[in-house]
Amino acid sequence: MTLPRSQHLARVITFFETIDPASTEQIDALYSADAFFKDPFNEVRGIPDIKRIFAHMFAQVEAPRFIVLEAIEQGDAAFLAWEFRFRMRRFDTKTEQVIRGSTHIRFDADARVAYHRDYWDAAEELYEKLPVLGGLMRFLKRQAG
Repeated sequence: MTLPRSQHLARVITFFETIDPASTEQIDALYSADAFFKDPFNEVRGIPDIKRIFAHMFAQVEAPRFIVLEAIEQGDAAFLAWEFRFRMRRFDTKTEQVIRGSTHIRFDADARVAYHRDYWDAAEELYEKLPVLGGLMRFLKRQAG
């Protein structure tokens, strides 16, 4: 028995909103074996590479969590608007950082994620917040504006 798509989308949202290092082992229950994943830093295909991306996230930041603000679903596609909250391990670990972005998802015939594309502005949401690089990015933004 296949679940309605909306239940699969709810499962994806729950996965991201409760993600921790152990839950990344559940990715193969959520994603198809040859799923495509792309964000501003990565473009990979397949569960092993997707798992590596999430493992790297937990190595780079403290207390990462996603808050899904909105979900729109049509047919086998969904669009999520979210906030990613975390603290940088290498810098000021007391200040929580926020990246605002969105994800386009497409489900396969088995209602697993076959396509996952994250959209967010790395310059504004990340680089501008880094100690040395942030000053340069803000300067360039002012010059371009």
